Amino acid sequence: MGLDQSGSRRPGQRTWLGRIGQALGGQEPRDRDELVQALRGAHQRNVMDADALSMCEGVLHVADLQTRDIMIPRSQVSVLPRSESVWDLLPTIVESGHSRFPVTGDNRDDVIGILIAKDLLPYLNPEQQREFRLRELLRPALFIPESKRLDALLKLFQESRSHLAVVVDEYGGLAGIVTIEDVIEQIVGEIDDEHDLDEDTWILSRSDDGRTVVKALTPIDLFNEHFGTALDEEEFDTIGGLIANYAGHMPRRGETVSVQGLRFEVLRADSRRLHLLMVAPQAAPVTEREERRS
Repeated sequence: MGLDQSGSRRPGQRTWLGRIGQALGGQEPRDRDELVQALRGAHQRNVMDADALSMCEGVLHVADLQTRDIMIPRSQVSVLPRSESVWDLLPTIVESGHSRFPVTGDNRDDVIGILIAKDLLPYLNPEQQREFRLRELLRPALFIPESKRLDALLKLFQESRSHLAVVVDEYGGLAGIVTIEDVIEQIVGEIDDEHDLDEDTWILSRSDDGRTVVKALTPIDLFNEHFGTALDEEEFDTIGGLIANYAGHMPRRGETVSVQGLRFEVLRADSRRLHLLMVAPQAAPVTEREERRS
């Protein structure tokens, strides 16, 4: 720990903040804000490139986010019902293109396990019929609350060697799911694959308290149509462009911008452009992490 029995730091020992500060050519940062400023200063002096800076800020930002901020909400979760026929499961698997699925029992809130799609391959050979028992293929489900912090969730994923967690609400019902990829994207930026949402899917999720996640590339006219707003469609093409203009600079993750009664929080961004925004009414209650940030 670098401390003697009295609790003082032993001679020659420096905190990790001190070592970072020295490496970046300055004094030891006293808090996280000063650490971020030191990192940005290092970028300006070409000590680190923009991608490295974005990832460093992403690591710090993850501690401010909770699972509810990035989870795939219940309405968009593809689940498989308990079935004794492999052929009953295939349409949902093929249509969604996902690799892991929560399997439900008596109702949608009764998640009994996780099925990995590739485990079904041995049962699809018409020349070798095998008895199909779904329960024998199920992996234990990892259940987490909506309030779990992402840094703790990432560690839990590593310890449990799981790639998907089932998010439950205060009553134990299915609130959504979250994957390890969702968490890592908060650090390194968006990871696109062939099964990601179509480019014309702009509104990604909506929570019960009125907060909505949208892509920054959402066209202004579609945003106005969805939210009933009258944002400027002549000067700006996308909601991200409008927010950057109102901010007066390229907003970073965690920054908030208020526009015509709406509060926009940057959920994902890099040094070049915005990716995801959380939209909420200006009168919406401030979240715990917003209080900590202020």
